[in-house]
Amino acid sequence: MTYTVGMYLADRLAQIGLKHHFAVAGDYNLVLLDQLLLNKDMQQIYCCNELNCGFSAEGYARAHGAAAAVVTFSVGAISAMNAIGGAYAENLPVILISGSPNSNDYGSGHVLHHTLGNTDYGYQLEMVRHVTCAAESITDAASAPAKIDHVIRTALRERKPAYLEIACNVSSAECARPGPVTSLLAELTPDATSLNAAVDAAVALLEKSERAVMLVGTKARSAHALSETEALADRIGCAVTIMAAAKGLFPEDHASFRGLYWGEVSAPGAQELVEKADAVLCIAPVFNDYSTVGWTAWPKGENVLVADPNRVTVGGQTFEGFTLREFLTALAKKAPHRPASARDTQYTPTKIAPAAPDARLTNDEMTRQINGMLTSKTTLVAETGDSWFNAMRMHLPRHARVETEMQWGHIGWSVPSSFGNAMGSQEREHIVMVGDGSFQLTAQEVAQMVRYELPVIIFLVNNRGYVIEIAIHDGPYNYIKNWDYAGLMNVFNAGEGHGLGMTVTTGAELAEAIKKAQANHRGPTIIECQIERTDCTDMLVQWGKRVASANARKPHVS
Repeated sequence: MTYTVGMYLADRLAQIGLKHHFAVAGDYNLVLLDQLLLNKDMQQIYCCNELNCGFSAEGYARAHGAAAAVVTFSVGAISAMNAIGGAYAENLPVILISGSPNSNDYGSGHVLHHTLGNTDYGYQLEMVRHVTCAAESITDAASAPAKIDHVIRTALRERKPAYLEIACNVSSAECARPGPVTSLLAELTPDATSLNAAVDAAVALLEKSERAVMLVGTKARSAHALSETEALADRIGCAVTIMAAAKGLFPEDHASFRGLYWGEVSAPGAQELVEKADAVLCIAPVFNDYSTVGWTAWPKGENVLVADPNRVTVGGQTFEGFTLREFLTALAKKAPHRPASARDTQYTPTKIAPAAPDARLTNDEMTRQINGMLTSKTTLVAETGDSWFNAMRMHLPRHARVETEMQWGHIGWSVPSSFGNAMGSQEREHIVMVGDGSFQLTAQEVAQMVRYELPVIIFLVNNRGYVIEIAIHDGPYNYIKNWDYAGLMNVFNAGEGHGLGMTVTTGAELAEAIKKAQANHRGPTIIECQIERTDCTDMLVQWGKRVASANARKPHVS
């Protein structure tokens, strides 16, 4: 049997552990999709559009470590680039694969469909380089193996998305077979001298401290350093706080866990704990305007160590040439014991008092009941908006996961991302919290949850508008046309699916809907929670004011 470029790509994707790849068909990728289907170790999963396809792959990468999305040229790939930008911002290795024009059309002067109407077909490759760590165009079979390997290897090492463009007539062209996958997965050899110097500098900072604190950030997961972070916390014994986007990345039943640090919307005691510490170890943080509450909560100074995925900065000096995992492992062997900050404080999870069963449903009561559903097997996806803040108020069992998108912040991300996440971790329970405005952007992908019988439970908060935007800067543009959200399940089922839709207005109705959702194992459930527009967390209001203030700074005049 002839071995082709498409078969080579499929084998490589399967070799790095992918069980599925996501796709939207278009005439430039049809032969490639046929070639990928020949590999029986992967299933081809279809999406409603290319934006959702990219976000579905992004969610799969969160659950499975890496992902692939296959789209057509220009009209497909440019749409998918939005989601790939999100994967770049969130440090997720998604391989975007685009079919492209016939290799004979490059340089021919031909004007083709799905293009800008000129004869330069390099614009897509040029555009995608800005949101990927590696990008290659394949117009001949001989160079395909090296280019495919380069793209996959770089994505896995950098924890960033990468891009492959394959001419439609090259997908089925003959090429060499792939060898073992070891070279794609191998880590670079660390610079021992630099690593030892970084550890010594970190030890020196800790030795002169009395009240050290750890602050865990979101990149700890993409750096594959979660267990090493916990081991370091065990060694030092100090208090451990988390950044908002790192919710769920450090076990909340750990003896040293002291809750969320998020400036003035921190968990009780956490702001003082971090800001008065004489040593702050920031593990893989992202300090942006959202995470610093409009630049008001940004640990800086000589007492702050920042350990990024491939670099450590401490005492005004930067060290690199090793991974975060290697640094944390080495530091855990030498770090002094500094338990004072944990010994003198405690963490008390937020408890929301139950409302009267027949009272109008509130944001608090909804959050309380969702929190009661969480187990060690739950993945909770919290959409941009007040869902972030509701998730922050929840206490998580060990191994429960929370997924947010706080760097890219694309509303509507949660629905396709949870579809991909559920596909990539079908052994887990999947819960989504999403606002009505966000849901309207990507609602179609619920149909794919119906198609593949994924029992995702979606709590759709219907408060008739973009409440997070209202909190930051109000205006008529923040108010939307209402839908019958629960009724959409009849549309998506089309007489053959097993999706379930319910609308609730009281706590008792919500409790009953949750029971029905948990019993629905053959499809998704939408629970439309109707609450007052003004009913949101105090955290959102306080945070929104700070972010609005940062956005409203006057131009600097030199």
